[in-house]
Parts: sequence; C-alpha cells; structure tokens
Amino acid sequence: MSVAYTAVLNVSEGSVLFLSGLLHAERVRRGTRKGRRALGTYKQAVLVLRWFLDDTRMLALARDNAIAVSTAYDYRDEGIAVLAARRPSLHGALLAAKAAGHSHVIVDGTLIHTDRISTPGPTRGVDLWWSGKHRHHGGNIQVVSTPDGWPLWTSDVRPGREHDMSAARANPELLARITDWVSDGALALADLGYEGEPATFTIPFKKTQDGRLAVDEQACNALHGALRCLGERANSLLKTTYKALRRYRGCPWRLGSITAAALILLHHEHHRTT
Repeated sequence: MSVAYTAVLNVSEGSVLFLSGLLHAERVRRGTRKGRRALGTYKQAVLVLRWFLDDTRMLALARDNAIAVSTAYDYRDEGIAVLAARRPSLHGALLAAKAAGHSHVIVDGTLIHTDRISTPGPTRGVDLWWSGKHRHHGGNIQVVSTPDGWPLWTSDVRPGREHDMSAARANPELLARITDWVSDGALALADLGYEGEPATFTIPFKKTQDGRLAVDEQACNALHGALRCLGERANSLLKTTYKALRRYRGCPWRLGSITAAALILLHHEHHRTT
C-alpha cells in the first residue's frame, strides 16, 4: 500500500529549464530519436534535481516516474555528466576572480562521506577511502573559494586517507594555477594542512615545541583565521544545498564529477560565478 502526496522542489524553474536544455542538447548530439525515451528532458531534469537536492532514493525516483530502477540510474548519471562537462577550469575561475578584484582566494579540502569501502590502501590494515581525521570513509575534494566563501572551483576526488596537501599535489592544475595566482601579487589562504607548500599558500604560524607564539604571530594568526574561516562557508554551502553530497552510496571515484555538477547548479541557481 502506498500514499500519494504533493511535494515542492526547492529550486527555481530556471534551473530546471537550464538542465533540461543541456539534456536536450545531449540527446541531439547522440542522435536519439523522438519517442525513444521513457521521460522527456524536463521530467528527467526534475529527477536529477530531486536526487541532488533531497538525496531521494533511486527506487523512489523510479517508482514516481514509472521507469525501471536501472533507467533511473542512467538518467541521473546522464544529468551529472552534462553538468560536470560545464565545470570551469581553475585558470578561468582565477581569471574571473582577478577581474572581480578579489585580493585573495581560500583553498580548503572537504570530505564527502561514503558508505564503507574495504579497498586496501598503501598502509597495511587501513582502507584507501578511510579518513583518520574524520573517522569516516569518504573522498577528499579541494575547493577554491572567494574571500566571502563562494565556491569558484572544485577538484577531482582523492581517497579520504590522503591529507589536503597530498590531495592538492595529486592535482597538478591546482598547484600550478595557484602558484601563478600568487606570483601576480594575490594570496591563497589555507590552513596548516598545506604547510608543505609555504611558498604557494599563506598559512598561519605553527606553534613551537613549547606551545608559544610571539605576540605578532598571534595577531597574524587571528587575522588569518578571521579571513580563512569564510572558506568553510563554501564547503557548507555545497553540502547544505545538495544533500546528495552529504553521503554518497556509489563508486567514490565519481565524486569529483558529482561535486562539479553541484557547483554548476549552484552557480546557475544564484546567477553568480565569482
């Protein structure tokens, strides 16, 4: 027995039409004939957005649209792909930030939780996707944001066992573009997790063995923390807007594309990129 009810999706009509247009263009590119799909592009866009916004289970999405569960997965994955294909390059994002007059950007990593994955890592007895810091399985995503905490760019995923510095080094575009950004006189604020690249990232002073800092160093750290903490808003904005990013129940290597797709939706919904 089931009960039907009316629900409202917390997204603008413009975002649905935007995604519907991308899906239509993809069908044209593939040469999909009219009437060969179970759902039109508008209903498919709603299906994809329901998953992103509410993390609606695929069984429910399939039932509500009278399609097979496997078809619902295919439709969702197609939506993710067309959105992720529009992800900005870090070079373009930083050029836009420079044009907007931003004096600095904030670089921070966030862990997107996943179900338990017993994939052996390089350390014996430790899963590849297990984050010791967060005590949870997940994928590490690097996020570059504006001074007020608006996400500009997201990286591909790295296994949760990797610290932020290791994840940043695994992405050659990230270090290269941030180095260019800094060489132009701007700053890239980061926490002590990035202390391995002090010439690239502006990080706070680290306490000495006696646990003391000079007064000037304390003042510098306080100012640094006040500016950098806004970068946490970027991570929070993505996860609170799109519940699908709070815990993913699929192959973790897909998290980079999923996060990039969420970024494109966020930019379009708020009509803001920088």
